[in-house]
Amino acid sequence: MSTELLLALALGYLLGSIPFGLVLTRLAGKGDVRDIGSGNIGATNVLRTGSKFLAAATLILDCLKATAAILIAARLWSNGTENFAAAGALIGHLYPVWLKFRGGKGVATLLGILIGLQLWMAVAVYAVVWLGLLLILRISSVSGMIAAISAPVTAAATGQQLLFPMLLAFALLVVWKHRENIVRLRAGKEPKVGRKTG
Repeated sequence: MSTELLLALALGYLLGSIPFGLVLTRLAGKGDVRDIGSGNIGATNVLRTGSKFLAAATLILDCLKATAAILIAARLWSNGTENFAAAGALIGHLYPVWLKFRGGKGVATLLGILIGLQLWMAVAVYAVVWLGLLLILRISSVSGMIAAISAPVTAAATGQQLLFPMLLAFALLVVWKHRENIVRLRAGKEPKVGRKTG
């Protein structure tokens, strides 16, 4: 692997591993977001602090850190480094070294990757599926997982077959990070957005 690809991967990881949910809630005096709800650092759990603003800011920043990694890699190095920056960003978000590799679930970060790679049809489908199912079902995990799965499907359907394997791997990582949610879904115990969890 070339030095440029390694640097892009490292850049992506460093940016992706910034735990915005944790940082923002602490700065706002809300304590450690890992001590409430599901213990996750993502926007859905940040919402359980009672602050819609912090939740929205977490979602946006978790998305844009991946976009930034890809754009910076494209600017600094040769073509092809963008995919490594994308992979690094997602892995960094899911498994940040600063939090003992216990990170978020990657739904917003995967959207940021699609934006950074300029896959606009996939971005549109992802956003519609994610927000649409969230409004209908009010179950964050279901809407997030199905949105993630839509990314490789849309890429393949729009002639981006070369990106299909990478996006499929990303989607599977997101689903894997939701494995506890899947257990709760099967048991009928998955909370809906807006309800407190213990």
